[in-house]
Amino acid sequence: MGRLTGLAEVVLFVDDMQRSLAFYRDLLGLTVISPDGTPATFLQVGSSSGASGVPQQIVLVPRPSGVHSSATSRPQRDLHHIGLEVAKGAFESERARLRAAGYAVRGGQHPFLAVEAFYIDDPDGNEVEIVAAR
Repeated sequence: MGRLTGLAEVVLFVDDMQRSLAFYRDLLGLTVISPDGTPATFLQVGSSSGASGVPQQIVLVPRPSGVHSSATSRPQRDLHHIGLEVAKGAFESERARLRAAGYAVRGGQHPFLAVEAFYIDDPDGNEVEIVAAR
């Protein structure tokens, strides 16, 4: 059996850092934890680090020249989706808030976990799942 204890980060290529920060930082509320001048932007998911002190993160990296651009349709995507959790009591209000902000909110159902779920796309076409316990 492995000794992994959590997910530390997901790293995404982005075409426009400011547009992606507007999505992940401003819209979804992730906190930038990287110092100014760092080539990548590290965003903490949630308000606290795990027991080890390592925060869960989404890292935004400018897409290097020569790296293929984002897929525009689901079958072409390299990344199927990332999932982020909200508190059970905030699920419906978060869905309504994101819909009101102009995002196409799609329903979904997890195949075996007892969660409610919906999906939106980030500015680079990556699908983001928002889940809450039922």
